[in-house]
Amino acid sequence: MNEIIISPKKPWKALLSELWEYREVFLFLGWRDILVQYKQTVIGILWIVIRPLLTVAIFTIIFSKIAGISSKNVPYALLVFSGMLVWQFFADTLVHASHSFLTNAQLISKTYFPRVMLPASRLLCSVVDLAIAFVFYLAISMGYYRVFPSLYFLLLPIFVLWLAVISLSLSLIFAPLIVRYRDFRHIIPFFIQLGVYCTPVGFSLSIVPGFLKVLVALNPLSGVINGFRFCLFNEPLYVISLIVSLVVTVIISITSVIYFKRSEEFFADLI
Repeated sequence: MNEIIISPKKPWKALLSELWEYREVFLFLGWRDILVQYKQTVIGILWIVIRPLLTVAIFTIIFSKIAGISSKNVPYALLVFSGMLVWQFFADTLVHASHSFLTNAQLISKTYFPRVMLPASRLLCSVVDLAIAFVFYLAISMGYYRVFPSLYFLLLPIFVLWLAVISLSLSLIFAPLIVRYRDFRHIIPFFIQLGVYCTPVGFSLSIVPGFLKVLVALNPLSGVINGFRFCLFNEPLYVISLIVSLVVTVIISITSVIYFKRSEEFFADLI
């Protein structure tokens, strides 16, 4: 008779094998999030577009018209919209994935599956939201401003993958913290509100002095946004900044996986 032993501490090889075995759970949880988000909503899909458009309008008035921030040869609205594609994906993933253990407390306490599936499954919903907003971005870019992506557009999936990695990695840090310390539920919204101004959403890296580019690049989303803009309207790639952002992403990713793996064995007791 075969026995299945469920242990919170598994070698990495067994953990990866288990994730593949439970891939259908990942798809089910992701599909559930998509249905919940769009079911019985009045404006539904339009809200995914209204949010970045409102931000574009506010940033355009404050930073472009009043502060006079230059966007070089690119329409300022497209500059902000491209940054909001990244920021909205990141913010939505972080908020929902970080709360995923509290909102699924009964599921965790009664059913076994790799706990990482809960925050990771939120990525599917975020990808759908990104695709919807991206279609509207292209409509505005090509239909109104006559700005067409170049062949570098084909590199965009690489930066989307990078965005998904950093979004999930930070979620894997905050999710266990919220389970242990519920006060972190209030820190994340503040972090998101402040973070949008510390990220090059409303400005281009081209206006940042050379020595400050490295400082800005310590925010890994800076590299992602620079990559998005490179693919969408040929903003120059700032290689040093890109490398710094990538190194920070790797450090955060490794730290998050190790921390999450050590924390997940206590989830059922703390929830």
